[in-house]
Amino acid sequence: MRRTLALVCAAVTSMVALAFLIPLALLVRQIARDNAFGHAQQMAAAIEPALAVTTSRAGLSRAIDAAQSGDGRLAVYLAGRPGGRSVLAAGHGQADPADLARAVATARSFTVARPGGYVVFQPVALGGGRLAVIEVFLPGADLTRGVAVSWTVMTAVAVACVAVSVVLADRLAAQITGAARRLATAAAALGDGDLTARSEPSGPPELTAAAAAFNSMAERLSRMITAERVMAADLPHRLRTPLTALRMNAAALGPGRAADETRLAVTRMEQEVDKIIRAARRPAPGEPSSCDAAEVLTERMDFWSALADDQQREWHLIGAGQPVSVPVPRPDLIAAADALLGNIFLHTGEGTEFAVTLHAGDGIVVIFFADAGPGIADPEAALQRGRSGRGSTGLGLDIARRVAESAGGELRIDRSALGGAQVQMWLRTGGPPPGRGRRAGGRPRLGRR
Repeated sequence: MRRTLALVCAAVTSMVALAFLIPLALLVRQIARDNAFGHAQQMAAAIEPALAVTTSRAGLSRAIDAAQSGDGRLAVYLAGRPGGRSVLAAGHGQADPADLARAVATARSFTVARPGGYVVFQPVALGGGRLAVIEVFLPGADLTRGVAVSWTVMTAVAVACVAVSVVLADRLAAQITGAARRLATAAAALGDGDLTARSEPSGPPELTAAAAAFNSMAERLSRMITAERVMAADLPHRLRTPLTALRMNAAALGPGRAADETRLAVTRMEQEVDKIIRAARRPAPGEPSSCDAAEVLTERMDFWSALADDQQREWHLIGAGQPVSVPVPRPDLIAAADALLGNIFLHTGEGTEFAVTLHAGDGIVVIFFADAGPGIADPEAALQRGRSGRGSTGLGLDIARRVAESAGGELRIDRSALGGAQVQMWLRTGGPPPGRGRRAGGRPRLGRR
């Protein structure tokens, strides 16, 4: 587009410049020609006063030298009467006898072309019926003196005008194309899924309005998608509480085909809910890759507190009074916390106490999920995906493990101070990664509050 606008502007400016340049060039040439002939006539007029005073060769020669500055252009012819023979009185004459006879006969000035220039004849009446003919030779170079320079200057001015117009057109086109390109880039980014893509309103009013409309549309679309994601994520989390209660009731049914099928259905339903949570909590493009662990744990404990109060469980949240930033997307940390809290409700009886502790060390953040239940007999087997020592799918620990490893940490299982299991999520926030040579049942160095 910039090239097209520049070419159009160059063509229009060139046509306008030529429309003025050609007539002006012809006018300059004509002015130079008229000036040359006018100068010749002035030289001839400068001799007439001398003819009125004397017709001697010496006097006329002095007058000719004074008028022509010694360049040999002037000559004076004397004729006795009209129709008589003209005699060169002074100067260097080049005229043909026929031209002199014509000048004497007509008594009018005229111009005759000669090789190398023109000859101007100027008849002058003297006393006693005599005539004098003044000849002025005008070289052809005098007719075009200064024309080439004038044409060069006018051409340079025309070229400069065309160049300036092209530069201005290019700058104007750059503003238009730049604004259009930014709008197209933002639209492409939004189409690729980047909900944070926006276009800076700039350029002509039309493109500014289009960019503002695009930004408004993107904001509204982002809010709608965010609302849908929140709704899709909250719905399965709301199902966890009744699903956990249903799981516990199914586990209490005892042996039997119907009981086994019920437990299998509940397991499959729990797996589907986990899939929905993972899909809904997948970070959107542009979503922050870190979050406040204290805020997330406070929010999830408030959520699970309803079921805990209903089952008369005493619970504690420790160390969440100050913000603690972890390099984990907020949706992933929520999914891991819900999975581990759900396991506490699933694998411990009603009334069992549990606690969540957040500890921030030097480059490491550890989250302890402790309960007063029976504990985990084989921690290493429990950390394997799809295996559990309590009859569950084992997906909850796997979700938490993958979240911990995504932050350069790991998941550990230990015996809690409450007497039951303690699942530890180690998240690295800086410095060297935590050691991985410790057995799953080893006791961590970080203490409990």
